[in-house]
Amino acid sequence: MLAKLSQVNVLAPLSGTIVPIEEVPDPAFAQKMVGDGLSIDPLTDVVLAPIDGQVIDFQSSHHAIVIAGEAGVKIMVHVGLDTVLLEGKGFSALVSKGDMVRAGQPLLRFDRDYVARNAASVLTEIVVVNGEIVARIDKASGMAEAGRSVLLTLHLEVEASDGTPPEHDGEMLHSPVIELRNPAGLHARPAATLATEARKFSARVVLSCGELEADAKSAVEVMALATRLGDKVRLSGRGSDAAQALDRLAHLLRDGCGERIDDATRLAASRQAQDTCSAPVAQADTSNDRAFAGVAASPGLAVGHIVQWRDAELEFDETGSSFDEERARLHAALEIARNQIRSLAPHGAQGDAPEVQIMEAHLALLDDPLLVDPTEASLRTGVSAPGAWHAACQSVVRRLQQHASAQLRERATDVRDIGTRVLTLLTGGKRSTPVLGDRSIVLAHDLTPSDTVSLDRSKVVGICTVAGGPTSHVAILARSMGIPAICGMPAAALSLSDSTFAVLDGTAGVLQTDPDPTLLADVGRRQEAAAVQHRANQQAAHRIGSTRDGHRVEVVANVRDAAEAREAMASGGEGVGLLRSEFLFEDRTAPPDEDEQAAAYQAVAAELGTQRRLIVRTLDVGGDKPLRYLPLPKEDNPFLGLRGIRVSLAYPELFRSQLRAMLRAAPAGNLHIMFPMVSDLDEVLAAKCILREEQMKYPHPVKIGLMIEVPAAVAIVEALAQEVDFFSIGTNDLAQYTLAIDRGHAKLSSQVDTLHPAVLKMIDLTVKGAHANGKWVGVCGAMASDPVATAILVGLGIDELSVSVPAIPAIKAELSRLDFEACRTLAQRVLKLGSAAQVRAAIAG
Repeated sequence: MLAKLSQVNVLAPLSGTIVPIEEVPDPAFAQKMVGDGLSIDPLTDVVLAPIDGQVIDFQSSHHAIVIAGEAGVKIMVHVGLDTVLLEGKGFSALVSKGDMVRAGQPLLRFDRDYVARNAASVLTEIVVVNGEIVARIDKASGMAEAGRSVLLTLHLEVEASDGTPPEHDGEMLHSPVIELRNPAGLHARPAATLATEARKFSARVVLSCGELEADAKSAVEVMALATRLGDKVRLSGRGSDAAQALDRLAHLLRDGCGERIDDATRLAASRQAQDTCSAPVAQADTSNDRAFAGVAASPGLAVGHIVQWRDAELEFDETGSSFDEERARLHAALEIARNQIRSLAPHGAQGDAPEVQIMEAHLALLDDPLLVDPTEASLRTGVSAPGAWHAACQSVVRRLQQHASAQLRERATDVRDIGTRVLTLLTGGKRSTPVLGDRSIVLAHDLTPSDTVSLDRSKVVGICTVAGGPTSHVAILARSMGIPAICGMPAAALSLSDSTFAVLDGTAGVLQTDPDPTLLADVGRRQEAAAVQHRANQQAAHRIGSTRDGHRVEVVANVRDAAEAREAMASGGEGVGLLRSEFLFEDRTAPPDEDEQAAAYQAVAAELGTQRRLIVRTLDVGGDKPLRYLPLPKEDNPFLGLRGIRVSLAYPELFRSQLRAMLRAAPAGNLHIMFPMVSDLDEVLAAKCILREEQMKYPHPVKIGLMIEVPAAVAIVEALAQEVDFFSIGTNDLAQYTLAIDRGHAKLSSQVDTLHPAVLKMIDLTVKGAHANGKWVGVCGAMASDPVATAILVGLGIDELSVSVPAIPAIKAELSRLDFEACRTLAQRVLKLGSAAQVRAAIAG
């Protein structure tokens, strides 16, 4: 029974111009799907509480907050449009979910300039999300003053009761039962993928397996379920977007949460076969105190000296300053840690490389609520940022270490790793690492992924850890780095003295100290055979790239800078087929000036000399490669918007500065200029016109080329060939645009296969059109670095392969084994097939 009207005044959370909700350029707000209210075009940057009440929802990206008042009304303040895509960048929270707040109290701060540049709009919406209890809304107009102006007057119809508002969160929804396809269950990487996706929804979502439950938004909790291949799980959720959340997350789970299921299964089978079939060295005597048996983690042999790896303890004060100051310290350290982790992945590593996947899992842990939320709760009690963070990490580590699953116990290492990294940043301390001599066998209780990736591969020949096993990250990384390793060593091994002479057999899982002459002789024979093969590969790498019957194919390198160019030449590279100029423009607050660019290009040219070709690609940004200082518009689909050559033509002064720098460097080498993401002849003509104008100041002649990355360019290749000297095919983008699949898509990226016949036909058409006009064609995408694809590319008539630096010897060796006519026959046959799987089968057959 309805009793009476009550009235609630909603204060303006910001100062600025009031905008009717119907005029907001977003149908979700304009059509009042979120709720009725008003919008403000803000002049201030601190959002104040519009009513007294409790924070019941605060998006992790801090762009939207919901407050429930005593009268039952729930008010959302939503800063900007599409700001969820900023993922918290430009926003700083001043309160937390669950806090009680007073009207006019600061809730969050945001960078108006950053939001204006990077979001669809800075318009801020103030809406009633439970409009069913509102009888009438009186709305203000004109200008609003934050914390003082009454923006909305709500006339509410409430039941005659104690005034406690009913909850309107909806019924609990459940997904169908899902059988996990991940070979190792929801371990760190798929758990991180699931949690990251779940955080995009406001609904509370729970993942259950048997009687255990986990917050789907916490990677640590999902990992702690200790799921395995074939386990049956179910999602449950409640909230305004619960149905959408369950549908999206169920699809993600069925598809392996970004893990390439088929590849992972094959890899596991291959490793099992390798462990079964690989013959160990002469059997070490494990019955004496000189031998230590562990678990084979990475196959191979190593002879060297033990180096004990011990971390230094970091000191800090437990008591901190104000909450705001300590929270700012924490989040500054978290942001630096993110940048450090991103930098650990090797240049040119693909997204499915172990190093990249592990680093991505660590990035997800930095945002995990199981770590961040307890830390911030402790900050409110006066604990310092390092003290609170250390305690939160230790709590999670203890929880994982006590788990029944060995795999989950191993994951404690990841939490320790990111915990130590952030703690080091908070305390200003430096993580101590031992001095590594030549032929070091690193022995540790455990090694973090960061420590493993940072090992000097020229000095480290083996790794032994007491903790971990074959599925641990140190094992995965050791295999990817080609370093023999043993995990699960007995703790007694930690008593070994530094410099102890030892043989490590990563295949048998045995560390033998003070080896006898028989064992050393057997190891020596095997190592000599491997060295002979290695020398043969190195010698072959410096031969001219060609098939065994003499068909010439240049093998050049994709590089970022002069150091990589030097490494490429030492590895047998015949030139540089792609210098990614955008490396000069990334991770900075302003673009490089002309002098800095010219010096960088000259340095690369100096490494190559005048005989080797140097192809410099003009700035290729936009899409998935934004620049902080370049105000590119917010786009619904940036991959189909302003990127590549379109950016250069839209910012001609930036383009001219880059062209002048290249022309200044041209006399130092055989420099070619290449324009990316071309789809129209007019783009080429406009770019050439600007180049000719700049050549009046720096008249050195240069060759001009184009990237073939979109089907439109393939369709007009003969017209384009009239205007340029060469083409280079970017197979990564060409595949995603041809197949209409975003290669970064969590569910579909595994289907972006450059060996799909449609992609191969695009390459075939490009080569035919270019050759008909006397122009050569290279490939600089990841496909060029894949030996499996070499025969097809050669058979299609590709003239140049521009590959990642480590792939140079393998590609040259593969070339030397091929017969050109056989390659042509194979290429023509696969062009008639209908799937990438059929093409791969034809290559294997």
